[in-house]
Amino acid sequence: MRTAEQWFSEYGESHQNATNKAIHWVAVPLIYLTVVGLFWSIPQPEWMASLPWLNWAIVALIPSMLFYMVMSFPLALGMIALSLLCLGACSALERAGQSVFWWSLGVFVVMWIFQFVGHHIEGKKPSFFKDLQFLLIGPAWVIGFLYRKLGISY
Repeated sequence: MRTAEQWFSEYGESHQNATNKAIHWVAVPLIYLTVVGLFWSIPQPEWMASLPWLNWAIVALIPSMLFYMVMSFPLALGMIALSLLCLGACSALERAGQSVFWWSLGVFVVMWIFQFVGHHIEGKKPSFFKDLQFLLIGPAWVIGFLYRKLGISY
């Protein structure tokens, strides 16, 4: 498996333009949140409903966190923190009587439009066209950037 630095270097090739980077700084975490929200919204089977802490978002996050742990334990910790924030946001939306599904779907579509505008400005295709694993790298790239700013090694 590639190292975090190898992933980020390749991902960074199509994220050089300042406008595209700024769009990604906002859109990538929000897309991550909305994907968690979309999984959150999948109806639970009866066996899962008996475990109030378990839903499809948790199930989907488990292999994702394993991917990040193999790539980099410090990055995995950052992604776990981001994931917990996303789960908390979904729970808060639900408790407020909002539709997690419709909120997630709407923001998901808008953020992807922004992402494609950013890549149009950049003049390069999104990395995930080359390798779908880059869909998991985007959020870690944001965490990695924060770590570098804070002097944290990954």
